[in-house]
Amino acid sequence: MSWQKSVVALAAAVVLPLTGVMAGSSVAAAPEGDFAAAALPPGSPAAVNGQLKVCGVKLCNKNGKQIQLRGMSTHGIQWYSQCVKTASLDALANDWKADVLRISMYIQEGGYESNPRKFTDMVHGYIEEATKRGLYALVDWHQLSPGDPNHNTTRAKTFFKEIAQRHKDKTNIIYDIANEPNGVTWSRVKSYAEAVIPTIRAEDPDSLVLVGTHGWSTFGLSDGRNINEVSQNKVNASNLMYTFHFYAKDHRDSYLNALRTVSSQVPVFVTEFGSQEASGDGPNDFTMANKFISFMKEAKISWTNWNFSDDHRTGAVFKSGTCSGSSFSGEGPLKDSGKWVRNHIRTADDF
Repeated sequence: MSWQKSVVALAAAVVLPLTGVMAGSSVAAAPEGDFAAAALPPGSPAAVNGQLKVCGVKLCNKNGKQIQLRGMSTHGIQWYSQCVKTASLDALANDWKADVLRISMYIQEGGYESNPRKFTDMVHGYIEEATKRGLYALVDWHQLSPGDPNHNTTRAKTFFKEIAQRHKDKTNIIYDIANEPNGVTWSRVKSYAEAVIPTIRAEDPDSLVLVGTHGWSTFGLSDGRNINEVSQNKVNASNLMYTFHFYAKDHRDSYLNALRTVSSQVPVFVTEFGSQEASGDGPNDFTMANKFISFMKEAKISWTNWNFSDDHRTGAVFKSGTCSGSSFSGEGPLKDSGKWVRNHIRTADDF
């Protein structure tokens, strides 16, 4: 939770191309209206399950069946867009057999705020690429610092209004409106959510919306707050889920127990986790991570793992240098964390 605190230092140390083009792909940041709408391939996860909806505290498909989605989160697209290209996305969909791609767009840290048009167009492109492969496209408003999401309310409304207008007819779009609120009360996060969600709903009344919880999306646990605050003061919105994040080496049984508790109270989607330390680096603890995985499978809690890149940290699934090439399938290009999570995705819900 957040390893991303050190991300500004990474930005200073690593200079990567910021082109608005997915390397190795024909998808570019085209002017508004120039994207050809992709169709969902028959038999793909998003085609089979269709429009997602919350049923009780579970996620259900178009037929009302409880389901669990599993997939990957990109790294920040301002640094690692070269890892999200035709060959890697083909591997994610066909070899890994993933259901969902989380598109991680930072707001500060050299992201959206620095060039809203460029980053909005990049997200449009990634949504179409996910759709072509029958994946759910989880659009992550990766707000991190400042931790109060209200700092970005106006930006969020502008961004999500356009995304919803463009993609409202898709059944595979998921909106995540706040990544990891931190240093802020739940009531402040709730007020932000109730300001932004109507902007989405005015364009797209049906699609699933996610909102991060306080304490870096731990329902306040990492801030020493009462994890029941959310269930006692729910966001006034429909078809909504709350997000939970964990890193298994640092977040032990108390976090697993918290996840058990909150997921029995409100609908929960684990939009980010790793088997490492909260920095996204350090040793893997697959024993603890497997405890979380087993519970999420049992409770049908959907998840996306951090992260689909070749960053040097242990939490990045690809070996360093992989993204400059075109070989992403099988275990060859993968670090230990990549082999582990690929195996868990490949054995996912067959719906």
